[in-house]
Amino acid sequence: MNRMEQIQFLNRRLLAELPQYQEEAAQYPADEAAQRRLLRALMNVRPPLPLAPDFLAVQDALLSAEREARGVVDGDALPAVPAEPRLALWRGDITRLRADAIVNAANSRLLGCFVPCHGCIDNAIHSAAGLQLREECRRIMAEQGRPEPNGRARLTEGYNLPARYVLHTVGPIVRGRVTGENRRELASCYRACLELAAEHGLHSVAFCCISTGEFRFPNREAAGIAVDTVTGFLRRNTSIQRVIFNVFQELDERIYRSMLGGG
Repeated sequence: MNRMEQIQFLNRRLLAELPQYQEEAAQYPADEAAQRRLLRALMNVRPPLPLAPDFLAVQDALLSAEREARGVVDGDALPAVPAEPRLALWRGDITRLRADAIVNAANSRLLGCFVPCHGCIDNAIHSAAGLQLREECRRIMAEQGRPEPNGRARLTEGYNLPARYVLHTVGPIVRGRVTGENRRELASCYRACLELAAEHGLHSVAFCCISTGEFRFPNREAAGIAVDTVTGFLRRNTSIQRVIFNVFQELDERIYRSMLGGG
């Protein structure tokens, strides 16, 4: 199959599972870009269901080709910041990073974002990894039997991501002023991810800006907690060789550079 044939095959299969979206899907133009956007939307809204091997083979072929087309960024090759040789700062799409693990700012359901083509990192990671990630998260949550608490971490495979694993953590949602509990929970997110990574023998972890954006934790204060928690962990643990602060906005890049040195 060529790329368009792969997209059409996957859309047909998903619409057969989700017939309630047939009418809406018919409104999408027939060009490749629109049909690819439809595919992402259908993947986003699909609940955890059994995954057929032939579907996964085509999905994985498409996603792996897209991964290579976007370009993989080697986290180990990023320049270290002046303050700490084990820290790096990189601005860009976290789904392009090759590291032992990238961190996903999840919600308490831990199943990914169900809003079609939403701009959050949870949506981006699940969309790039493939539907196997949602299924693995479903198994974790079924075994747990309750929503994921704030400040913990869960490890899954990375599937079609360049990263081997994904660390999922639920950060605090700020309602009004930042509270002491908000600060403790955010620090716990960073600490729990690093502890779990070290427990599994991982050497490199890339963090997103947990709880900023829609969770409304002020960017500068969140960055300060992130830097303090990570540097404190690295002082007492030598198994983690590289921690990357991944940012997407210019604002966050300026904040982290001012805290870490280098501009």
